[in-house]
Amino acid sequence: MSGSPRRYAPWAIVTVLVAATVFAGAVPAVSAGVTSADEPTPTVNALDPEQSVALAYEFLDARVDEFCDGAGHCLPRSYQGGFFTTPSWDFTPSFVYDDALVVIAYTSRGLPADLRHAQAIGDTLLFVQAEDPIGDGRVRTSYEPHGIRQGRVEITGPGTFTGNQAWVGMALARLFHATGETKYLDGALRIAEWIQTNTADMIRAPYGYTGGQVDDGTSLTWKSTEHNSDISGFFTQLAQLTGDAVWADRAAVAAGFVAAMQSADGHVDTGTGLDGSTINTRPVPLDAQTWSYLGTGDPRYGAALDWTLANLIANDGPYTGPSISDTDVSKVWFEGAGNLALGLRLRDGQGDADRAETLLDSIRLVQRDAANGDGKGIVATSTDGLDSGFGDLYYASLHTGATAWYLLAEAGDNPFRLPVD
Repeated sequence: MSGSPRRYAPWAIVTVLVAATVFAGAVPAVSAGVTSADEPTPTVNALDPEQSVALAYEFLDARVDEFCDGAGHCLPRSYQGGFFTTPSWDFTPSFVYDDALVVIAYTSRGLPADLRHAQAIGDTLLFVQAEDPIGDGRVRTSYEPHGIRQGRVEITGPGTFTGNQAWVGMALARLFHATGETKYLDGALRIAEWIQTNTADMIRAPYGYTGGQVDDGTSLTWKSTEHNSDISGFFTQLAQLTGDAVWADRAAVAAGFVAAMQSADGHVDTGTGLDGSTINTRPVPLDAQTWSYLGTGDPRYGAALDWTLANLIANDGPYTGPSISDTDVSKVWFEGAGNLALGLRLRDGQGDADRAETLLDSIRLVQRDAANGDGKGIVATSTDGLDSGFGDLYYASLHTGATAWYLLAEAGDNPFRLPVD
């Protein structure tokens, strides 16, 4: 399991009482809908885009409002329905990666009610940061919203993974950019210093940032392409917000690691093994392809998007889109469909707009028709049991993270970059 996790799959938390996921897998496959074909096959009868976006925000509103305390702290549960909601069991933890995406999606639309919801989550992230038992600026993988509603911090995923830290940092940076409230920038800088102090590796080439720490404080020695893409984006934002060039220099280190992971055929490998140097070549995850492009802004990773279109596209019933990796391409991973669509829209090469629209149409269709859906939110996968290739499975349950990625893709808003004023 070296070289990539951002959080373990939710089912794994239930099994081992730890929350921290990994990347997924998918066997190479090609879809005529979103490959280099000149005429992608459109999904029919999907929701109208404007209506779809409004309904997706309604879904997020309901999730945020469900678990709040008297001080205005709120955390939305990440998953609901299907596998995660049964007559005898209801899985409610809130993953900070998902929370960060929800914050950024709210700031993207930016209505007054959106900013209130974004700040409710952002203030809660500052609360759990301040109340952490170690108290060194870190946040953990996931928390129990029932605890937040009772005014206390209940950690369900005690690991401190570097990518999660960077995502929370980007959410706080967005809130500072949107509101001007310095508490959000202060929180982001505390997280950034934690990353720098605890994960920077300038000894073992390729230089970059390691995976963070597990729940007992043991440091992870591998390096992840995904995490370093996250850091490149986060530290670039801090350089812009603070005017301190040291953050740009550190962002360049992370981007240099990502560049070292790109293969001759354009795809980007997952990261390194435990020695921090040997490249881990299997499985090949989607996020390493899309986030290298979005996180660094380097056009060289357009080749990784093309590799994704040729190797990771799944067709599952009426749904078309990427899987999580090259281990299992039998099902669509809608979180990945959102960030792939965003990457294609931002690249805007020949045929990219049509390919992105095909992906978005498929998301709108599953929004409307998913068996475990509510007509508003987006489910994580097209059907249950998508094998990530890293030892976990994903399920067709409503997911705040997948919903937020869809909204960002619709808006053409790159979460790794601050909006242009």
